[in-house]
Amino acid sequence: MYMDGKTPQIQLEERAEQSQQVALPEQVTPVPASPASRISSGWKLWVRDLLFSAAASVLIITFLYQPVRVEGTSMLPRLVDQDRLFINKFVYHFAAIERGDVVVFRYPRNLQTSYIKRIIAVPGDRLRIDRGQVYVNDKPLSELYVPQEYRDTRSMDAMVVPEGQYFVLGDHRSISSDSREFGPVSGDLIYGKAAFIYWPSQDVGVVH
Repeated sequence: MYMDGKTPQIQLEERAEQSQQVALPEQVTPVPASPASRISSGWKLWVRDLLFSAAASVLIITFLYQPVRVEGTSMLPRLVDQDRLFINKFVYHFAAIERGDVVVFRYPRNLQTSYIKRIIAVPGDRLRIDRGQVYVNDKPLSELYVPQEYRDTRSMDAMVVPEGQYFVLGDHRSISSDSREFGPVSGDLIYGKAAFIYWPSQDVGVVH
């Protein structure tokens, strides 16, 4: 059958145009999210962030801190019998033990027992006690953490703290068993620094 020479060209152009029109995506007007949907999404994000924060806190506490319970009154007034606190188990891997730190260590005379005391003198310090007044390197030590009613009048001859050892005292001087009795404590026995009291609520706070 004879066909006009222009006809196929026109048909192809029309088909191409039709095909091109079909291929174009339709313009879709977005439907705004409903208030209920936005609230639900915000709630899910809040729960997710809360769970993430809780998991991170558990990991930090598990690997960096250890909960301990205070037994006794030798660290009054800051630490009360049965207080619960966190101790930092890793701080002394990266920082030096310093005067004033409240530390937990294994009792030199019974390694199954732990004591909590305050660092008073570090290796190389010259220390003496004169009727309750502590002198470190011949200077009187200001101890605001020891109330007057907790002081005593005990004395101790001058000594130089040996290398690798630390002289510790309890804040309640009149009843504390400490380095005045069992001598300086080896740094190998010190395994944590008191960081934060978390129970009971009236004692909550950083340990200084």
